[in-house]
Amino acid sequence: MADKADKPEVKEEKKKEAKAPKPEGEKKAKREKGALPNSLRMAAEGELTVSPEYAVRMEEHYKKHAVPALMKQFGFKTVMQCPKIEKIVVNCAAKEAVGNPKVLDSAMNDIMAITGQKPVMTRAKKAIAAFKLRKGNAVAVAVTLRRARMYEFFDRLVSVSIPRVRDFKGVSPKSFDGRGNYSLGIREQIIFPEINYDTVDAVRGLTITIVTSAKNNEHARALLTEMGMPFRK
Repeated sequence: MADKADKPEVKEEKKKEAKAPKPEGEKKAKREKGALPNSLRMAAEGELTVSPEYAVRMEEHYKKHAVPALMKQFGFKTVMQCPKIEKIVVNCAAKEAVGNPKVLDSAMNDIMAITGQKPVMTRAKKAIAAFKLRKGNAVAVAVTLRRARMYEFFDRLVSVSIPRVRDFKGVSPKSFDGRGNYSLGIREQIIFPEINYDTVDAVRGLTITIVTSAKNNEHARALLTEMGMPFRK
């Protein structure tokens, strides 16, 4: 009987604790956590990592070296006229996914390891009978990198990954779309040191699209050259 009599008091104490105002520090932490984008929140919690030293190095290189060189080469009067990299899109398509959607799980893990950001699945916009493809089928995974992650990925791409290609002689200087965007095809994802060769179930190719603010191919090519892209001569 004594135990039953105590229960209402315990419930009252719990209600008071729940209604009690939370410390300002805890409220601020929750506000800051909620304000972060999902990718940065995951990085803050240790699920994904960003290498700030790489991001700072490439961003500083753009500001201190690329911008003055571009202003001198093209006669730009202000820094705002100089082209810059706006975003990088990494895409991995797998034709096997038409019959087996689980193939994309492995591709997603590879892209996540390479970029440090969780990719999204892209689906077919229309049906193609010749490929046995139905509208809405998941066929690829893609990720869009901006700001710090973009600079960090670009740094690793031009400094470490691309030079690991067998018999490498430079990338094509002609893969521009006329509006300042450059697309690069990678035949094997294993050129990235983040990929463990022993755990790879299949060799897959990637398409990397570098979107810049340049208005023509000449400006975009000069920008990427100053940023360290090893174009074939």
